[in-house]
Amino acid sequence: MSTIELDSTVEYVLPLVVHIEKDAPPARTDALEAAARAVLVLLADERSTAPEGEWYDAVRAWQDNRIRKVVRRARGAEWRRAGTLPGITIAHASAEVRVYPPIPLDAWPKELVKLQVSGTDLDAPTTPPPAPAVGQAVLWLNPALEMTAGKAMAQVGHGAHIAWMEMGPAAREAWVARDFDLAVRVADPLAWPALTASGRPVVRDAGFTEIAPGSCTVVTQVPWAGI
Repeated sequence: MSTIELDSTVEYVLPLVVHIEKDAPPARTDALEAAARAVLVLLADERSTAPEGEWYDAVRAWQDNRIRKVVRRARGAEWRRAGTLPGITIAHASAEVRVYPPIPLDAWPKELVKLQVSGTDLDAPTTPPPAPAVGQAVLWLNPALEMTAGKAMAQVGHGAHIAWMEMGPAAREAWVARDFDLAVRVADPLAWPALTASGRPVVRDAGFTEIAPGSCTVVTQVPWAGI
C-alpha cells in the first residue's frame, strides 16, 4: 500500500456524482436515498475502516475536519468517465449515485472537476411516497426549506453519516446486515418541532449554499438502534 502524505490544514470533501440523463432522470426520492446509502457504504468499506486500507487516511482526514459533501451530476460520456475513478456506485430504484474517497477541496480529478454542481434538481414526486416501513431508518427533511436535489442529497448524506458516527459496533453491523435500508421523507410540519427536540441526530447546515447558516435540514430516526 502506498503511503498518503496528508496536510492537516487542507480541507477534504466527499464527492458524490448522480447520474441524470435528460430523457430519463431519476426520481428525486430515489436519488436522495441512494446518496444517503452511498455515504454509509463508503464509511463501512474496509478500504475506509482498515488502517492499511487505501482510503483510510483520506477518510480520517475528512472526518477530523468538516464532513463536507459535494454533489455533482453527470450524463452520457461524463458518467462513463466518472466511473473509471476508484469509488462505489449505488443503484437504488431509478437512481444511480457514485461516491468517491475524500479529496482536497481544491484538487478535484479531471474526470469530475468539470461536472456541474449548481442547479442539480429533480422534480418532487407528484404523489407522496409511501409511509416508511415500521421500524425503518428515516431521514426526515425540514418541510419549511426549499433545496435543490443536489443540496438535499448532501444533507441526507450528512444525516446518515451523523447517525453512523453515533452508533456502536453492534448497531453498525446490524445496519450493514440490513443493506443500509433507509427512507427519505419530508416531515409533517406539525411533527417537525418534536423531531428537532427529540435528541436524535440533527443536521445544521453551514450555509455555504442555498440556505441560511445554522438551518436545521434533516433529523435522522433509526428506531431499531435506539436513535
